Amino acid sequence: SANIGINYGQVANNLPSPQRVVQLIRSTTIRKVKLYDANPLVLSAFAGSSVEFIVTVKNEDITSLLDYQVALKWASENVALYMQSSPIKIISVGNQVLTEANVSSSVHTQLVTVMTNLHTALDDLKLSHRVFVSTSHSMAILGKSFPPSAGEFKDSITKPVMLPLLRFLNQTGAPFMVNIYPYFSYKAKPLDISLAYALFLTNNGVTDSKSKLHYDNLFDAQVDAVYSAMSKLGFTNIPVLVSETGWPSNGSPIELAASVSNAMTYNRNLVKHIQSGAGTPMRPKQELQVFIFALFNENQKPGPTSQRNFGLFRPGDLSTVYDIGILQGHSTSPS
Repeated sequence: SANIGINYGQVANNLPSPQRVVQLIRSTTIRKVKLYDANPLVLSAFAGSSVEFIVTVKNEDITSLLDYQVALKWASENVALYMQSSPIKIISVGNQVLTEANVSSSVHTQLVTVMTNLHTALDDLKLSHRVFVSTSHSMAILGKSFPPSAGEFKDSITKPVMLPLLRFLNQTGAPFMVNIYPYFSYKAKPLDISLAYALFLTNNGVTDSKSKLHYDNLFDAQVDAVYSAMSKLGFTNIPVLVSETGWPSNGSPIELAASVSNAMTYNRNLVKHIQSGAGTPMRPKQELQVFIFALFNENQKPGPTSQRNFGLFRPGDLSTVYDIGILQGHSTSPS
């Protein structure tokens, strides 16, 4: 499906070569890949494969791009160089910059300046009509997310960061990128959230008491909380792009819902939901782009066991951890 992509994370020491990954991606129906850097080995390997990319400025590199010449050099070397062979659609300036503990708050206020520098650089390289500049957020940027109509950004970032950021996205036509994980919400509140609601399975759903809209899955509710937060600041036309979502296939004994069966159910149902083009209750006609996390299980990711088990494929023999209907020739629904 045109609206389904995948995150190619590389926090592991056992990953296949980029050349093998090209073959793997080509054996699926996926033609969009998101990187957490702008790795030249990956971008060169994918040359001519008709796969589109989101590349990322690493969090630790953001400050250096306050210098326009450095931003121009970054855009030339990491984007312009590959546009003929591996089209790059979006540059994400950092990942979860506003909520990562190890990113200093001075970087928060630099974010939009750096995004503007990169956009200007793309303009100078005659690429600003083809490449958007955005940044990926975690849901922790919201102060309130339930019910969806109550969604709003945290006070501390609203005026200094979110307003200029939304103005920038609105002016340039770029999407608002957010990482949405019903798994983590369910894990945090298993008594308040039904597993069926988190997995897109049949359930009674939840009606938003204020908007009166009915939600039959948590994913839509979280996307709409983001739309609400933007609307409250006067921005109603910026599309949401879900830069990460997924479900772990394994976890420690206390990570109850982390299983192959749940991961398969979540991702399969997500793919069907996105392919149906249904949008969300608040934006029923707005198609969503979604990037599943992740291509591989990543054995060096820190944190609980689940963190190392979000992959659709095993790095060694490239076998599927489970099938979500994205392999060529045996898709579960028309792509």
